[in-house]
Amino acid sequence: MLRRCLLIGLLSCVPFAAFSQTYPDHPVRLVVGFPPGTGPDLVARSVAQALGDGSRGQRLVVENRAGAGGQIAAQTVTRSPADGYTLLLGEAGSISIAPAVYSKLPYDPEKQLVPVVELARSDYVLVVPISSPAHDVKGFIANARSDAKRINFATFGIGTQAYLGAEMLADLAGFKIEPVHYRDTGAAITSLISGAVQAAFLTPAMAAAHVSSGKMRALAITAPVRSPLLPGVPTFTEAGWPQVDFSAWFAIFAPAGTPAPFLDALNRQLVTAVQHPDVQRVLQEAGFKVTGTTRVESEKMVKSEAARWANIVKTKGFKLD
Repeated sequence: MLRRCLLIGLLSCVPFAAFSQTYPDHPVRLVVGFPPGTGPDLVARSVAQALGDGSRGQRLVVENRAGAGGQIAAQTVTRSPADGYTLLLGEAGSISIAPAVYSKLPYDPEKQLVPVVELARSDYVLVVPISSPAHDVKGFIANARSDAKRINFATFGIGTQAYLGAEMLADLAGFKIEPVHYRDTGAAITSLISGAVQAAFLTPAMAAAHVSSGKMRALAITAPVRSPLLPGVPTFTEAGWPQVDFSAWFAIFAPAGTPAPFLDALNRQLVTAVQHPDVQRVLQEAGFKVTGTTRVESEKMVKSEAARWANIVKTKGFKLD
């Protein structure tokens, strides 16, 4: 009886094993929650292009489902079959922050999605108008503490890292901010340059050209090392504030229940794609740091980020519903 059970079990695994070796045998859909031309879209299309140039032809098709800070895309993927043919390009806003900010989120990232690989990340840089009296983080904090009013901080919404990062800095340094929320980066940058707002956290790619042209001043970057786009700007660790170390990350997720062999195959192919020299060049020029992590590393990162941002949201008492 034991031999018979073992034989049946072995034979039942053969079709699945054979199928997993051929996966994927038709294009995989990658859903992106932001419009074409944005940073997340660039990450997705760069990787898709590298996969498409492989010997087995086009493998990844990017589908933009913009809206609600990536939540529409996330919900779309959670409702898709767990067959390895629908993936999500997720980021901190829709995966780590939204569950803490919204009490009635229409999806549960922890239960309905599984991390496949972190592809890349981008740090933030604290910038001020060129007319600001602050020339470094120490001066900025001193001015903020002495100001009888709150510091006007340009942000892109409550459920964003740029806003929560500003609140994090304010709490650590002992001053208050008055958030000024903008729907698009262009309007925020215009207000910053004109001096209508006193500070903002921007990505190095957003800030580099304006800093180089003397329209705004960069004080410190949240990265553990300096950015190639802003080599003269110190890190917050160098400035004496190592706790200010947040960054925007972009990772691939699959619906929960997707077979592990499929996830392993996806991880191998996506890591190879994002480490392609052309992809690295394009992403680095746009201010991204290529990562390409294992599934275990990706899962650990996502869990850590969820706990971190949930704690910050709880401390501030933010709720959007």
